[in-house]
Amino acid sequence: MPLEKLIDYLDERDKKYVVVKHSPAFTAQEVAASAHIPGKDMVKTVIVKADGDMKMVVLPSTHNIDFDSIKDTLGADKVELATEEEFGDLFPDCELGAMPPFGNFYEMDTLVAEVLTEDEEIAFNAGTHNELVKMGYKDYEEVVKPQIISVGVRDL
Repeated sequence: MPLEKLIDYLDERDKKYVVVKHSPAFTAQEVAASAHIPGKDMVKTVIVKADGDMKMVVLPSTHNIDFDSIKDTLGADKVELATEEEFGDLFPDCELGAMPPFGNFYEMDTLVAEVLTEDEEIAFNAGTHNELVKMGYKDYEEVVKPQIISVGVRDL
């Protein structure tokens, strides 16, 4: 269901994309390897709680979240990782942990790592652990209208 919804949404807006089926993979780095995509082009979707409000954070799979940066940018007192139990019901059409980075589908603010704005193309889970979508970053930004913030810290 999420892939069809996503494809319909992108088609209605005349956006170009490619759907890639791959063997089951559960981390963004595993997905990138399985689909033969550079890790820097694969994005991950992370759910955080900012003063109790769920927010979708989108960043390269090669990065970790900088919670202090999100806290400062949002003016929040507390920002922490949401647990799967806390956010699982918010994405009823997705496999747990495979949410596409479209917070607008789920009435959730989407925060995107500023470093992604430099990418020509991004790839992301399409709601399952064996499908992904590749599309131009500028097209993604145009349809999602995320808040661009400095959220990532490069993995070592």
